[in-house]
Amino acid sequence: MEYAVRAPHPALREHVRRYTGYAEDGEPIRRREVVNGRVVMIVSFGPPLRLDGAAFGSFLVGMHAPVTITDHDGISRGVQVDLSPLGARMLRGAPMHEVAGRVLPLDDPLLEERLAEAGDWPERFAILDAAIGRRLLAAPPPPPDVVRAWSRLEETHGQIAVGELAAELGCSRRHLAARFRDHVGVGPKAAARVMRFHHAMERLRDGADRWADVALDCGYYDQPHLNREFRALAGVPPGELFPFVQDRARHAA
Repeated sequence: MEYAVRAPHPALREHVRRYTGYAEDGEPIRRREVVNGRVVMIVSFGPPLRLDGAAFGSFLVGMHAPVTITDHDGISRGVQVDLSPLGARMLRGAPMHEVAGRVLPLDDPLLEERLAEAGDWPERFAILDAAIGRRLLAAPPPPPDVVRAWSRLEETHGQIAVGELAAELGCSRRHLAARFRDHVGVGPKAAARVMRFHHAMERLRDGADRWADVALDCGYYDQPHLNREFRALAGVPPGELFPFVQDRARHAA
């Protein structure tokens, strides 16, 4: 298995967060993919990947997509591009609610061919920088109020109330929801929920020992509330996603 991770060109980092290249050769692999605060684009130059049993080549996963089980027969090649929803809206040139909670097939055979023929990962990432950069440069920028609202949600990890956010922007909650549906794909309340969940996942992955502390720090009422959100958004309780945290807590007790 071969993996390569790189940040995009600095000019793209407002909307493109990370490239992850992968070349897997070996045993069949099955993974649980859970929601996060980004839109994921897979540019594939290998065999199709199965998502919940359906075969996909290149594809885009909208924000707040349900838990997805991905698998392949042992060979998989491509690049995962992590996008902000606003960046994905600029690349698509179409409302993001059309993608929210869905997997959208992509058809760009020329880009796939160029990535397959590239000699190494730096060359592939440079190809993506150029291709994505051209599309972003040609796209109208997102409205300033949506940019501000999205930034505030990111700054607070989804812990700012929607009413407070609307008041800061000087608009109604209905107006804010409509803007988000177009440029993010889901309303601000749903986006904030995903951000809180993703922040909790990052805290647990990075070594937090006490789930109750993580729950409170990430805006949940208590640990049972955190557990319910993991079941709803990951399909399993946190102990199944992060068993090492549970073991560490036992040893610390």
